[in-house]
Amino acid sequence: MSTTVARAVRARLISLLPSRSDLASMRRDPRRDLLAGLTVAIVALPLALGFGVSSGLGAEAGLATAVVAGALAAVFGGSNLQVSGPTGAMTVVLVPIVAQYGPTAVLTVGLMAGAMLVVLAGLRAGRYMQYVPASVIEGFTLGIAGVIGLQQVPNALGVPQPEGDKVLVVTWRAVEEFAKAPNWTAVGLAVAVVVIMLAGARWRPTVPFSIVAVIAATVVAQAFPLDVKPIGDLPAGLPAPSLSFLDLGSLGSLLAPAVAVAALAALESLMSAAAADAMTVGQRHDPDRELLGQGLANIAAPLFGGVPATGAIARTAVNVRTGAGSRLAALTHAAVLTVIVFAAAPLVSKIPLAALAGVLLATAIRMVEVGSLKAMAKATRSDAVILVLTAAATLVLDLVYAVIIGLVVAGALALHAVAKQARIDQVPLDRGDHSAEEHQLLAEHIVAYRIDGPLFFAAAHRFLLELTEVTDVRVVILRMSRVSTMDATGALVLKDAVEKLNRRGILVLASGIRSGQRQVLDSVGALELLCHEGREYATTPEAIHGARDHLETAGVLPAVPAQKSSSNSTDTNEEPVG
Repeated sequence: MSTTVARAVRARLISLLPSRSDLASMRRDPRRDLLAGLTVAIVALPLALGFGVSSGLGAEAGLATAVVAGALAAVFGGSNLQVSGPTGAMTVVLVPIVAQYGPTAVLTVGLMAGAMLVVLAGLRAGRYMQYVPASVIEGFTLGIAGVIGLQQVPNALGVPQPEGDKVLVVTWRAVEEFAKAPNWTAVGLAVAVVVIMLAGARWRPTVPFSIVAVIAATVVAQAFPLDVKPIGDLPAGLPAPSLSFLDLGSLGSLLAPAVAVAALAALESLMSAAAADAMTVGQRHDPDRELLGQGLANIAAPLFGGVPATGAIARTAVNVRTGAGSRLAALTHAAVLTVIVFAAAPLVSKIPLAALAGVLLATAIRMVEVGSLKAMAKATRSDAVILVLTAAATLVLDLVYAVIIGLVVAGALALHAVAKQARIDQVPLDRGDHSAEEHQLLAEHIVAYRIDGPLFFAAAHRFLLELTEVTDVRVVILRMSRVSTMDATGALVLKDAVEKLNRRGILVLASGIRSGQRQVLDSVGALELLCHEGREYATTPEAIHGARDHLETAGVLPAVPAQKSSSNSTDTNEEPVG
């Protein structure tokens, strides 16, 4: 047994590691991949700088993440097209962590989150992403866009970053500071960058107007004595890897933030990989391997002072649209950023913060897909409610709570919809073996109910209420062949209903119990109650004859010749098994 387990573990580990096919795909069209990687790097540079600044750890942290995490996730991840790095969604989670625990705590949180992602990969948790409803994802994305936009308000207004970990509060304080001492230069620079990016995207979608706008803003700021704050000095290169930030005593208090970061990294990365698949033909990501790649990336990034990373939907989309076909493009993106870190740090340090704020504001605006939101709102009332609630929770609370709330509400609404499908209907009895007088007497004392759909906790109590309200009968027949699923609550409620009817002197017979239902019925004692003294039958016609025999024995029905009690009759409303 131990050898078998060891072999299974070994096979599992091998399936999560890079394969020869990855290398083969990188050789197919390297020129196209190199060009795509260069384009993505140009797009990613201002985003990496901006998200690093927004997180509170500085532009250098964003660059370190883009380089280190981008390279490792490209090699070990589950998608050939995914581009990873710092993202706006992750920044939203990191800001309150920095405010409460300090900047170095973010590095510890990233390390812990990376380890959690590796464990999730080993547990094959990636497949559960498919159960997240589209309405939750759309609401989540809308809320993220709102938070990213609000986070840029202080830099766009040219005011110092106010204290606080709630984005709405920080935004309001920034507006108050601006009202006291307006900085219209910063506002103008940010608005100009937004206009250039949005207008340029419509005019020439293939041109990376974000870097064009940032270069133009930097040139203007240097050519004229403008009152705008630059990024500031950047180190010329990556720091040596170090664990000096790690404080073992703080691991317990940082566990909850680490879980939140790991959950977000998993969710956003798998969403991004799925989006990349949808934009291509023949590309399919491995969700468990993607979790491994993101886990290793997040373990390594903090060692170089980087913030936690995820798959980046915007950069991945650029990668796909510019013709990338393998991991070489994402690796090229990381390599180009490495060159920039080492060779162009003095130039990058002069970029105005207002210009980076404009880049992120434009990015937030472009994240909002109006067509998708309209379609989701029109789909069903439940989808609209889930979308709005998830988006609002993202703005007011945080991303992880928002997703949890969205999933809980979606699950509750889905259960409600499924529960409404469960029915208990009275069905007519077979007339085949009885005279008109006998059938009239039968109909007065025997009732047959067919249970359709799921009998589980969401529908069970309504079932109990309907069943126990039956009056003026001596025998109740439960036709159970169409019960699609049953849980312990449903079985307990069924047992309760049978006991209540028995206490009123009503005999309960059952027909068509499926083999898959017997275990749950037996676990709560309901099966023994239904099978007691031969009260279970294979088909409804047999149960009707059993009910008639009971009434004859009780003297309610007169005895009839045996040939009229044969079991050859059929119930026209009965399916073959019950």
